[in-house]
Amino acid sequence: MAAAAISLSLYSDRQQVQQQHSCTNLNPTKGLSFLSSRNPLLSLQKIDRYNFKCSCSSSNSNSVTPSQFYSFLDDPFRGSRFLSNEELEKLKALESFVYLQELESGSLCIRAMRTEEMDLTVGLLAESFAESMLLPLGYEALLRFLVKQYMIERRAVMPHAVTLVGFYKEKSGEEGEQLAGTVEVCFDKRGANASPPSPTPPKNSPYICNMTVPKQLRRRGIGWQLLKASEELITQMTSSKEVYLHCRIIDEAPFNMYIKAGYDVVQTDSILILLTLQRRKHLMCKKLPAFRITPESDISDSGEELP
Repeated sequence: MAAAAISLSLYSDRQQVQQQHSCTNLNPTKGLSFLSSRNPLLSLQKIDRYNFKCSCSSSNSNSVTPSQFYSFLDDPFRGSRFLSNEELEKLKALESFVYLQELESGSLCIRAMRTEEMDLTVGLLAESFAESMLLPLGYEALLRFLVKQYMIERRAVMPHAVTLVGFYKEKSGEEGEQLAGTVEVCFDKRGANASPPSPTPPKNSPYICNMTVPKQLRRRGIGWQLLKASEELITQMTSSKEVYLHCRIIDEAPFNMYIKAGYDVVQTDSILILLTLQRRKHLMCKKLPAFRITPESDISDSGEELP
């Protein structure tokens, strides 16, 4: 299940999007408030398959191994902000992070998204968002534009936040590696969204959001592995042992997965939130163990969608 809270106020009204679409002067940072860098992305439901070439090899267990050399310092979207020595070390940790898992039906490789993969990830998010909002296909180009602006702005806060992407390959080998999901992880206050969804999580605590798995790849344990990879990376990047995420009340499958993974509900939206055309959500929290625990490989996804 695309398990993780979606930090995008994607619960905005369809009519609001259509009104923005009719504007002639679109400001990408002001156009759709729920897509600005001050808000998290949206929950996704369905995406087409994309073929990727991943340099990771599969393993029978989870592990963190060096990937082919890739420097985020050369990322054109990182900006010219000066990085402290501590930030440089964390950036290197993101470069080398690779989470490998052998699933029953194939192999999964999860790592930080690279610049050349942004457009494909944007396409995944935009198409899924359009479907979840029941928007006509004509709005997909607008959504792609807005989602990309958001991702570019979030890219600039690395290493305080990162977007992870997963690549999946069938054991049959009939199809090449394909994008199997994505998730955003915020590590601290500097990486937090300025206006996260309610109930508001502590800004200085790690936060998982915007997780999704393609519909055709659900029920294979990919959402569970994205969640576990996020937790493992958090333990490497921060000393905080509490991680937060959101889950919509209507999403029973993701909720059950979070409960199974050790998350507890700490707060729930008031029913009055419905007046703002948003779905009610749980804020959930988990205390991470001091040592890495091997994730269960037999847990399958049932919803592949985050709130």
